[in-house]
Amino acid sequence: MNQVAEDLLEVRAYDGEGYLPLIDYGAWRVAVLRYTPDLEADRLDTMQRHDETDEVFVLLTGRCMLFLGEGETEIGAIHGVDMAPLKLYNVKRGTWHTHTLDRDATVLIVENVDTVIANSPQEALSAHQRRQIVALAGTGWRGERVKGGVKG
Repeated sequence: MNQVAEDLLEVRAYDGEGYLPLIDYGAWRVAVLRYTPDLEADRLDTMQRHDETDEVFVLLTGRCMLFLGEGETEIGAIHGVDMAPLKLYNVKRGTWHTHTLDRDATVLIVENVDTVIANSPQEALSAHQRRQIVALAGTGWRGERVKGGVKG
């Protein structure tokens, strides 16, 4: 890219594992989430919520399942949502959530730049809740049975 184009356009990419913020501007952040072994359904042991902002997820490639927990101070019933590619999933402020991805997944995340640990509490999952998540992941991906909740 020539110098003029570099002054007009910022290009970022990420092909590693896990979560990485790529662009922060003003009040918002764009990040990418990719497969990492600690996000396999049978390894998930916490959910988090964001107390000050919504968080948007967009599945670009592969498969991702969002797990949403009811409740305010404690995690209640857990629901699994098999994300469809190129649809926007807006996890509302205060909603407990986590996710599992297959090895081919790339998820775009848009959130407030000030979404940090201090305003995003985590809650440990009980053994029963962990089993629920594994069961949801095992059958939730459009009916396919996947080992450990992750196809691949």
